[in-house]
Amino acid sequence: MAHGAILKLMNWQVRYSTKATKQLKKIPLTIQEIILALIMDIQRTGAIQGQWPNFGKLGERGHFHCHLKKGRLTYVACWRITDKRTRNIEVYYVGTHEKAPY
Repeated sequence: MAHGAILKLMNWQVRYSTKATKQLKKIPLTIQEIILALIMDIQRTGAIQGQWPNFGKLGERGHFHCHLKKGRLTYVACWRITDKRTRNIEVYYVGTHEKAPY
């Protein structure tokens, strides 16, 4: 198997920042389940998640966000690629749209 093919089989490693870990504990369980589904998609295919609602790049290179739930109290997640070579991503915000860092 070619070296490039081996890399494609490797999943992305996703970790939560300390702040996001604390935020995650405060949000409703249904939103926690949605973020888990997002994380599983990110682990499989990487930071670009165009199939998620309102997915978009943020101002800084390698930073992304998407909406987890729309409506009154819209929840969002923000993440960044911390090391493309080793396939590491950090979720640094999980919470309401009003308090999102963008």
